[in-house]
Parts: sequence; structure tokens; C-alpha cells
Amino acid sequence: MSVAATKKKQELIERFGLDPVPKELRTSKWLDYTFIQIAFSVNAGNFLVPAMAVLEGGLSFKYAVLSTVLGASLAFFFVAWLSLPGATHGIPSQYAIRSIIGVKGARFVASPIRTITSMYWFAVQTIGGTYVISELSNRLFNVKIPFLLISLTLAAIMTLLALIGFDAIKKATKFFIPVLFLGQGSIIYLYITTDQLEKTFLSVVTDTGSFSLLNFLFFASLAFIQYVSGVSSSADIARYAQSKRHSFYGLLCGNIIGFTMAALLAAYSASAMNHINPFVSATTLSNSYVLIAIITISALFSMVSINMSNAYTGSFSLLNSIPSLGRIRSALIFGGIAIIISSFPTIVTEAKQYISLLGAFVIPLSAVIITDFMIVKRSEISMKDLEKIMTPPIFQFNKSAFLAIIVGIISYVAIDEHYSPGFSSFLISTILYMGMIKVDYWLRIRKNKNVAKQGLSL
Repeated sequence: MSVAATKKKQELIERFGLDPVPKELRTSKWLDYTFIQIAFSVNAGNFLVPAMAVLEGGLSFKYAVLSTVLGASLAFFFVAWLSLPGATHGIPSQYAIRSIIGVKGARFVASPIRTITSMYWFAVQTIGGTYVISELSNRLFNVKIPFLLISLTLAAIMTLLALIGFDAIKKATKFFIPVLFLGQGSIIYLYITTDQLEKTFLSVVTDTGSFSLLNFLFFASLAFIQYVSGVSSSADIARYAQSKRHSFYGLLCGNIIGFTMAALLAAYSASAMNHINPFVSATTLSNSYVLIAIITISALFSMVSINMSNAYTGSFSLLNSIPSLGRIRSALIFGGIAIIISSFPTIVTEAKQYISLLGAFVIPLSAVIITDFMIVKRSEISMKDLEKIMTPPIFQFNKSAFLAIIVGIISYVAIDEHYSPGFSSFLISTILYMGMIKVDYWLRIRKNKNVAKQGLSL
């Protein structure tokens, strides 16, 4: 098939599953990834932790933003770094992870965890968008649309868009970006000019409030937990990058810029209006149908953007667990289950508990993946690594990795939430895994020396 024909086919429905993306299709630049990640960022799911830092942690606006941006930025660095296998080899994340924790380890442990995580955030975004539509349809048109009807419809639409593949994500985000910026600008305009609030914009922004170091670190940890799981999916999108630099800098810049925007809006909404979602709180400050419409459309576009990514990467994780499905069927099955989960609003109202629960598994796993790739493999999955998972005897399980993960899970559960279990568990898993790698390396050297001595004595 010619390059032109391949590209034409790729524009309709992406069919590359675990196979490498051909080099001629790796054309995306860092600016493309920056815009994609910015479009993903300002959404209902990303509002949760910054808003909770104010409402539940008692942090002021500036400390809530600083805490969550620091925690998230550390995670984004690792996420960008783990995109490199995708840019280098054109393979999805979960397939690359086979060379780190083993084929069965990736298929039956890492991939299910990533699939569940993606499904959870897909549902969170869908439910957040449903609340926006429900609230505004009732306010503008005095029409109450059933919650279930809205959430299931939105979830189905986003699943179909994700099925098309990366090309659809890239084109959609370029179209969405102007509307998203316009919507966010409208929210800021309403916050600054309103006279309906007891607190002025300046008083909220400059208020230092009471400061708790433990709460500051806890919410930084919670933000870190939320985003570090992306190390097991970032290579999925990076498969289309022109080079490693394009994927790394594009993902890093886009994620940090986008999340900072989300944190500013969410923390202000929580500080000034005790509301977790700026899209909803801002519209209560105006009777202008134009502004309300702009903000509503922006909210919907942001939800669609991030959920296209959740469904896209989540379906690759499912595909890695069950390769016989193929990309299209794995995307449809992922979408079907995610649609069902999106009908349960409690996953948003109890978000803190769900994020912490996911963190117990995500953090130790992510720590091992990051440590092995950055330190053991020196940021490069070689052809030898890939051959090890493709040809007999196949690398099935990394026992040291799973011991570190188990200890990390236990430590995460045992450490009190006020002492940043996310950071603590990450460090414990990292140190333990590195220690076992060092010991294993030392034992192999000693064994080789003994064998050499025996050979000389013979």
C-alpha cells in the first residue's frame, strides 16, 4: 500500500493496535502536542483536586494553586519522559511496559490498572459535563433533562470519536482551542467584574489565609497521584511524534500550562463561591445568554477533548490485556463499560476516596515503571528489550518489580493521609526496587566470577 493510501485509510479509522506506527505517519510536532494537552486540561476532572484543596483542605487560593501545580508538574515531567518509547519505536505504552515488568505482568496487572483508571476519569468527565448541561438547560429553558439520558448520550458520542483515533483527536483539539480560550476568558471576565459576591476578585487572589504544611503536601500528593498514572499511557499519543524531543516538550509544556489554567479557575471558584466547577459557578453571575452559551460550549468541548484521550489510551490498555480483540473491538468494549460507569454520579461526589484508592495501585506501579525506564534502561527501550518480549524464552514477570509494588501498596495504605502517602509510597517503591536491582546485579557479577574461577581450576 502506498504512503498516500496509508494516510488516507488512517484518517478514517485508526487500525494500528500493538503494531508500530509507520515512520511516514510520525509527523506531529511539539506545538501539536502542546495544544492537544492544553485542550485536554481545563475540565471537570482537573477541577477536583484544586477545588478540594480549598474546600476540604482549608488552603487559600494561592496556596491551593501552588500546591496542586507543584504536585502535578512533577507527575507531568515523568509522564512526558515516559512518552519516549512511543516516539522512538511507534509502540503504545502498555506494550513498552512489557519490557519493564514482563509480558504477563503488563497484560494482567499494569494494563487492567490503567484501563480502570481511564474508565474512572472518563466517567468523572462525563458526569461533570452532564451536570453543566442539566444545570444550564434548566436555567435557560426551564427544561429538566433526565441525568441518565444526558450522561449516556455524551459517553456514547465521545466513545465513537475516540474510535476514529489520534487523527480525530489532533483535528478536534485544533478546532476546540479557540472556543476553549474564549470560554475561559469569559469565566475570568465574570469573576473580575461581578458585584454579586461578598469577596472581591482582588481579596481572593491576595488572601494568604491560614497555612498548613501537612495539607499543602497532602494536596500536592493528591495531584501527583492523579496525573502520574499517565506514565502508563503517554506513549500512546507520542507514537505519532516527529521525534523524542517533540513528544517530551510538547506533553510537558501543554500539561503544565493547561493544568495551571484549570487550577486557577477551580481554586478561585472554590474560594469565592464555594463551588467546585467554574463552568457552573461563573454562569450564575450573568444573565447574558451569549456569555452563558460560550461558557457552556467551552465546557462541553473540554469534556469531549479529555474523554477522547481517556477512551483512546484506555482501549490500548485493554488491547494489551486481550490482544485478540484488535483495536476497534477493544475501543468499543472500553466505551461500553465506561458508558455504564458514567451513570453513577457518586464517583464524583466521593472523588477524594476514589482517587486515593486508585493511588494505592497506581503510585507503586508508576514508581517501578519510572525507575526502571529512567535509571535501569537509561531512558531507552532497546531492540534487545523488545526482542526479549517477542521471542522465546519470553520475559514473563519481573519479580523484583512486583515485590516493590506490593510493599508500595502496603505502605500507601498504612501511612496516614496527612503525611502524603502518595509521595511516601512512591519513594519507598523506588528505593526498594533500586536496592533489589543493585543486589541482583551484584549477585550476577559474583556468580560469573565464581564460574570463571571454576573454569580456570579445571
